[in-house]
Amino acid sequence: MFKKIAADALGLSDIGKIISPSDYDKTDADDYVMHEDNEKIYFLIKTKADEYCFTNLALIHVDGASAVSSKRTLKRYPYAQYSISNVLLETAGKIDMDVEIKFSIGNIQFDIDVRKDQIEHLKDLYKSLLRIAEITYENKIYLEMGSRSLDKAVSILQNSRTDDNKLADTYKELTDFGFTWLTSVHDQYHLKDFGDVFEKYINN
Repeated sequence: MFKKIAADALGLSDIGKIISPSDYDKTDADDYVMHEDNEKIYFLIKTKADEYCFTNLALIHVDGASAVSSKRTLKRYPYAQYSISNVLLETAGKIDMDVEIKFSIGNIQFDIDVRKDQIEHLKDLYKSLLRIAEITYENKIYLEMGSRSLDKAVSILQNSRTDDNKLADTYKELTDFGFTWLTSVHDQYHLKDFGDVFEKYINN
């Protein structure tokens, strides 16, 4: 009882370790990376029970029920489907043995404790996640603006006084253009691969 309280107070209950790239292939998470689709690991934290694997495409969470159980649940969160937000880095106090990175991906909250002596590496992950959150937020605004602009153009056309035959042709041209344009905008602003961000901020 007292040992558990002391462990929680000092942050020793389940402190994670940042894994070196040379040891990625020794982790469970590596087995679930889609190497065939050019998915690449950029950051990996391993605790007694869990693994948190950050690739260019997704967060792969190998969720262990407990440190003593061999049972694992694989959870995959693609950045294109689950937005990152609320990114925080909590540094250590005088008696703490760990630092903590916190973030939300979709509506899932993650709080990951990492050894205090690895704070410099964790700062790289913090900056990467923060930048991904900023990019996806900005891109969402651009997509919404583009969609509203097209809706407004269609509304103006529908309310204009134009010959019915000509209106039908113009409406078809506008919708065809709109579909092509929105597809192009979607490809530009709905990013799936954030390898460039990780390449910029992760200094292994």
